[in-house]
Amino acid sequence: MIDTIFFLLVFFMVASLAMTRQDGMPVNLPRAQAGNRMVDEHVVITIDRRGTLYLGKRVVSMERLARDLRSKRQENPAVVAVISADEDIVWGRGINVMDEVKKAGIKRVAIAVQPVAKEPR
Repeated sequence: MIDTIFFLLVFFMVASLAMTRQDGMPVNLPRAQAGNRMVDEHVVITIDRRGTLYLGKRVVSMERLARDLRSKRQENPAVVAVISADEDIVWGRGINVMDEVKKAGIKRVAIAVQPVAKEPR
């Protein structure tokens, strides 16, 4: 009986991990200790290692990114832009993306990072 319950527990744990929502493309994020979780409505802009831009999971050009960001801001003026960039990119590309976000009128921008495990004191 205990084995069956343990099996069900493990099954539901694995199943819940498979149901997590990832808005952007998978990249190797940099680590930071001061990162916070986002709870507001957000749009994810991903820059992969090669410098390719994604809006959500769709490849976009810089011009298309600007148009789509303006329309997202018109739909929701409080939208947050989350830039999820691979840690190995040339940050000139990241700055260009941040500039497009600001030109689109989005006031709140966040940089996605992986949290660093805090060391015990």
